[in-house]
Amino acid sequence: MNIINNRLNKLRAIMQKQGVAAYIVPGTDPHAGEYFADYWKERDWISGFDGSAGTAVITLDKAGVWVDSRYYIQADVQLKNTGYVAMKMGLPETPDMLTWIASELKSGDQVGVNPLLFSVNAFMTMRNQFLLSGIELVQADLIKPIWEERPALPEQKIFVYDVVYAGQSCMEKMAILRQKIKEAHADVFVLNTLDDIAWLFNIRGNDVSYNPVATAYALIDESEAVIYISDEKLTEEVRLYLASQQLLIKDYQQIYNDLGAIPKNKKVLLDGSKINQSLFEAIAPECGVINRMSPVTMLKSIKNETEILGMRQAMIKDGVALTRFFIWLEASVCSGELTEVSIAEKLYEFRAEQENFFGESFGTIAGYAAHGAIVHYKADEKSKARVLQEGILLIDSGGQFLEGTTDITRTITLGNPTPQQKTDFTLVLKGHIGIATAVFPVGTRGSQLDILARKAMWDRRLNYGHGTGHGVGHFLNVHEGPQNIRMDENPVTLQPGMFISNEPGLYRKDAYGIRTENLIMVTPDQQSEFGQFLKFETLTFFPIDITLIDTKLLTNAEIGWLNAYHQEVYDKIAPHLNEMEREWLRNKTKAVEK
Repeated sequence: MNIINNRLNKLRAIMQKQGVAAYIVPGTDPHAGEYFADYWKERDWISGFDGSAGTAVITLDKAGVWVDSRYYIQADVQLKNTGYVAMKMGLPETPDMLTWIASELKSGDQVGVNPLLFSVNAFMTMRNQFLLSGIELVQADLIKPIWEERPALPEQKIFVYDVVYAGQSCMEKMAILRQKIKEAHADVFVLNTLDDIAWLFNIRGNDVSYNPVATAYALIDESEAVIYISDEKLTEEVRLYLASQQLLIKDYQQIYNDLGAIPKNKKVLLDGSKINQSLFEAIAPECGVINRMSPVTMLKSIKNETEILGMRQAMIKDGVALTRFFIWLEASVCSGELTEVSIAEKLYEFRAEQENFFGESFGTIAGYAAHGAIVHYKADEKSKARVLQEGILLIDSGGQFLEGTTDITRTITLGNPTPQQKTDFTLVLKGHIGIATAVFPVGTRGSQLDILARKAMWDRRLNYGHGTGHGVGHFLNVHEGPQNIRMDENPVTLQPGMFISNEPGLYRKDAYGIRTENLIMVTPDQQSEFGQFLKFETLTFFPIDITLIDTKLLTNAEIGWLNAYHQEVYDKIAPHLNEMEREWLRNKTKAVEK
């Protein structure tokens, strides 16, 4: 019996003891984070699946993990012989998670969840759907009693994020926020998302991997602003700073008492898609609740001039680091000793040479050959492939600099590409250019642009399962809302100052994966008699592998964009390189013809 089977047996024993017929374990934490402290990785611990998205469901005789298309292959590998089945969402044969649970249980049964790990909206949806089948949703933390040697909660020190980089002081942001709270007809605003708190108060931390955030809650009204945080995380400098910004400091758990003490005639503003059910239930039932998207989320998504300038600087640093890395890669691959792990480590070293580097913005995805088809592949000592002078290599990586956050994917050939590889690569490039060159009126949503990235692939009955673009933070989370570009409907319109990724891809299982990703920014275009139009500015500067392009598949306009982009890459990056490096870059950015 393996370790996961053993944990399942322990969980089922406590489920039977408490009369719980099914238990749901999500891959999240009380702060609705994508990356979070090891203490909260309950789904990883109970199932063995460690993808950034996925939910485990355990009944007394069955178990499954619901994953989207990014994790189909990973789930198959990690869940093998564990007692779990990979439930692949989006496939016709895969039932919806809640529907499956209802079909496995009977009226009168109970489904357990930890209220700290589910948002108010998610909890309400589950409760209402289960009621239709006579099933009761109950609150229970069943992992805590069986998780021995559980990691401790992080107590890393936080630090002040200088306004030189942030562009606005905490007090300036608070003034704008209080006006937004007033416009929402609310009296008190409760905040639990760590990136929103970090942005609002101009603080940063080291509590989770990749995102420079600190574990905290916040409560704001017209006269007070409170940050709830462990005393161990505060230096004297930070205490003085928080006091200077008129912020009160209270213990992390004190928020429950303060929520319960809100006067009953007050209206509480919260984001039900993010606030966990446990916090919500601490609010007196007599208080009015206004459930809507956090105003901080939108304020944070539109970057100020200082943030935009910083992002431009970060992109140049990234371009320099990537240039030196790929020069090294080309010179070293002939040794036959490189692996997916060793090249990811080397890329980190080149980024770390850049000033104000703070770490990776996510774990580098270095997928060689078939591993490139695993969208969120993570190489380790067991899975790592040796990188040879043949086939295709996909590298998706990013850095955190004090000036900004980067995210870039490049796919390169290490040998002689096949006609199919060149066709696939070029179709992805056509989609990338389609987004990069889009012009659209004010009020456009990302879902209305997504087809521009897929049209060339759809014409050949090809597709990819992930979104085309996600929002990006400023020295914060590499995945940030509320804006995105994807097929799913999202009511948020694209506005000037928003950063988004542009990353169409194409994946052939057991063969290779292709993705080309740059970061782009929404900017004003022209005003016409039909209104104001917007466009994208490409911010990322690094060459696209021209040896993988079938230029016959590109239009003259697309070739024009590619050549202009490569000229800009050279102009931006070359001044920071030595002569040998410039010559390499000059060759990689040379103009192509049809």
